Amino acid sequence: MTTLKVGDKAPNFEAFDQEGNIIKLSNYIGKKLVLFFYPKASTPGCTMQACNLRDNYQMFIAKGYDVLGVSADSQKRQQNFINKNNLPFPLLADENKDVINAFGVWGPKKFMGREYDGIHRTTFIIDEKGVIEDIIIKVKTKQHTSQIIE
Repeated sequence: MTTLKVGDKAPNFEAFDQEGNIIKLSNYIGKKLVLFFYPKASTPGCTMQACNLRDNYQMFIAKGYDVLGVSADSQKRQQNFINKNNLPFPLLADENKDVINAFGVWGPKKFMGREYDGIHRTTFIIDEKGVIEDIIIKVKTKQHTSQIIE
């Protein structure tokens, strides 16, 4: 789906998180970033994925990674998702899809025979200089951490 490749500079972005704070890619210079895009907060697959990252969050921090989730949900829905699942990382409320489109993860999908446009579950690993180190397009929601850190 995405046209971005490993070795590309990650698109610069600026969006509000669940609390209304402005989050930018430049906030993460000097750290590795796990930037995961998911279709919809509080749905079963997205909850499994976020909770897998939550359960391994201290390991990510210890290895120099930050974690940031993105969907087109509202700030309120993102905050509810965080509260309900005790998520320790911010979630961008990308309602206008600026970040989603910059990373090329919006497009046609099929589910139960129905075709529609939506977010393709994709994770980008971005290095300390803002360069894409890895792109995971076949995300395993229950084992996502092991896909990120081999």
